[in-house]
Amino acid sequence: MLQEFEEKMQKSVESLENEFANIRAGRANPNILNKIKVEYYGVPTPLQQVGNVSVPEARTILITPWETSLLKEIEKAILCSDIGITPNNDGKSIILNFPELTEERRKELVKDIKKKGENAKVAIRNVRRDANDHLKKKLKASEISEDEEKENVEKVQKLTDKYVDKIDKVIESKSKEILTV
Repeated sequence: MLQEFEEKMQKSVESLENEFANIRAGRANPNILNKIKVEYYGVPTPLQQVGNVSVPEARTILITPWETSLLKEIEKAILCSDIGITPNNDGKSIILNFPELTEERRKELVKDIKKKGENAKVAIRNVRRDANDHLKKKLKASEISEDEEKENVEKVQKLTDKYVDKIDKVIESKSKEILTV
């Protein structure tokens, strides 16, 4: 009965982790390119499907398209995205150089991470509220006893605590990553 609510909580954590994967921490991370689509024969196609994406150095991403005719389209897609990196085209591939983050920028990123983490915690608390409302309705409809309702409310609270703790760990991990690069 509580499984659907636990799945929703798990999805909140996964969503936060996916959001954090797109935050660059001075290191080159190919995940930053996940949302970029390239016009390929008139169809918006994920960047990873039109070329090879590699990380030859800590702060460099190398994109080698399967077809050299795609260089301009890939360059255009990167410039139109919000990653804030200017691509360099050498005629065969595109190089993305990630600058070193300033101390001020790192602190801004950590604030942003904490804000996104708080939003994820709010989402989990909303799931808790929905689960508790669901239990109250079942109690009113005499589908469960008061003891069962009380026991399940406690289980929901334990799940909430577990997932809020997971979010705290994800926030701490990403903050450390950004501050110690």
